[in-house]
Amino acid sequence: MAYVNNIRMFVRVYELGSMSAAARDQRTSPAVASARISEMEKHLGVRLFNRTTRSLKPTENGRIFYDGAVKVLEAIDAAEAAVVDATQNPRGTIFVAAPLGIGRRLIAPHVPAFKDEYPQIDVRLRLSDRSIDVTGEGLDVAFHLGILEDSNLKVRAIADCPRVLCAAPDYIARRGMPADGAALLRDGHDCLNLRFPGAKEFQWTLQTEEGPRKFEISGPFESDDGDVLTGWALAGRGIVMKPLFEVAEYLRDGRLVPVAEATPPLPVQLSCLYPHRRFKDPKLRLFVDFMVARCRAEIATLERAA
Repeated sequence: MAYVNNIRMFVRVYELGSMSAAARDQRTSPAVASARISEMEKHLGVRLFNRTTRSLKPTENGRIFYDGAVKVLEAIDAAEAAVVDATQNPRGTIFVAAPLGIGRRLIAPHVPAFKDEYPQIDVRLRLSDRSIDVTGEGLDVAFHLGILEDSNLKVRAIADCPRVLCAAPDYIARRGMPADGAALLRDGHDCLNLRFPGAKEFQWTLQTEEGPRKFEISGPFESDDGDVLTGWALAGRGIVMKPLFEVAEYLRDGRLVPVAEATPPLPVQLSCLYPHRRFKDPKLRLFVDFMVARCRAEIATLERAA
């Protein structure tokens, strides 16, 4: 088993590009990680990484060994999954990431119920609206709301989510009701922007009579927390684009009203992403199945109430 653990450490060092990051991922110290890599190199009789004080890069032998090592771990994981009674004795820890709004409304409220049903599975939930590197950050599953770019991750679709542009009545009283996306630009409306390091320029893709069109919106407020934007919208500070289920209660009670309805935003897909080999783990399959069912039911309930 020690050799298998060494292989797992090598794979994580290779994927993360850092001995310390791999050590954190494997819940051990950098010294132990380094020792395991050294054992691998001694066993194989080759150097797997070129190491300096500033960088760590795989050698050609390291790149060759990585491809085979991944296949070995996939085979071991599949064999272990085949003999585990996933419905009666699942155990271990699942590392999960989700956007702030999704995590607070759809995921976090159901984690205790999942724990009650599977008491030997622990869930480590991380919430952030920034872009997540699932493999690089050692995650088992990440929930994603938006248009998926090319990815080597496995994707489980949860729901297509309509979106809405909305603002508080106070804002509309001051600035007027924009009829469409063109009015947002023409009349200089304050658009509330989700912004985090590395984010692209501010654009809202809206459905026009000619088809989808990108509008380069602007405004005086931005945040990397989507719930902050909702709070600003409720305070009358601008127009926000949100999934319908996130603002359904505010639309229902009139604290927010739809705007630019002639050019609605395109819907986005809520999905969960995970590395291919990880979904062979029974506890991850149980968690994903549980959360997908709960999310679908909750979204449908919220959207009906709008």
